Amino acid sequence: MIIIPEYLAIHEPDDELLERINTKTFNDKILYKKQSDFHNIKVVENEIGRFLHYKDTYQAGFINTKFYKGNLPYINYFTIPYLINSKIKNILLIGLGTGKIVNDWEKLFKTIETVDIVDIEENILPIAKDFFGFKQSKHTSFILQDGLVFLRNNKKKYDLIVVDVASDDGIDDRFLSEEYFKLIKKSLTSKGLFVSNLCASPDFEHKENTFFASIKELYENNFKKVAIFKGNTSDKIYYKAFFDIDKRVIDITNVIIISSKQDFSFNDNYAQFKKIKLDIKEYLKDLY
Repeated sequence: MIIIPEYLAIHEPDDELLERINTKTFNDKILYKKQSDFHNIKVVENEIGRFLHYKDTYQAGFINTKFYKGNLPYINYFTIPYLINSKIKNILLIGLGTGKIVNDWEKLFKTIETVDIVDIEENILPIAKDFFGFKQSKHTSFILQDGLVFLRNNKKKYDLIVVDVASDDGIDDRFLSEEYFKLIKKSLTSKGLFVSNLCASPDFEHKENTFFASIKELYENNFKKVAIFKGNTSDKIYYKAFFDIDKRVIDITNVIIISSKQDFSFNDNYAQFKKIKLDIKEYLKDLY
């Protein structure tokens, strides 16, 4: 089953702001277009930046405006594990996107030995290289495979696992199954960190926000420590950059969850983030 983000909204958006979003047009120049076995793929460039599209949604890309320059901002939360363990050696990334997060990790972590990248889309690696400047290094390997199949067969232990997967329409509920969590925990080192990107209404405490309540319970039942980040900073950048609106319009936000089989805390080692030109303190404020 696919979980469609729009169906998770609780509150109705402001009609005037919604109209601004729905009528906004961009001067898209199509740089690449292909129908694969899994996705309707486009790479487009416009006045906001360059983006990877699957069907009708931005899956990844670079914003290049006066207000903000960088990744689609929700991806910046994936660098927060550096503030928990700066000596991570082995990383598993399920869902490549532009690949910039991998190159950011290589600048942050001086101890990296391997980054294993798993993606089901056979075209994603050349797209990341040709259109988004992804640079493979001696640390990185790419595995063309379904993420769940990879986890079933995996024998390696990782210090950090990041999962950022979506179909053209939403989130596959296979990535919330009992089997999935067992496989993740099997693939983590004893103090390993697991990061996942989900979504929900940002009104976390509302009684009708049953999806958020269910995923919070699910993660807390599977891990000793769970840190949940509501995408306030990400949403602020997104709506301002794309629509010049200073508030969240649609009642959906990214929910970034960092979890571990062991307790953890955040340090204040912010200096390294200058290498990737990121003010990580703003993202840390979104800890729920």
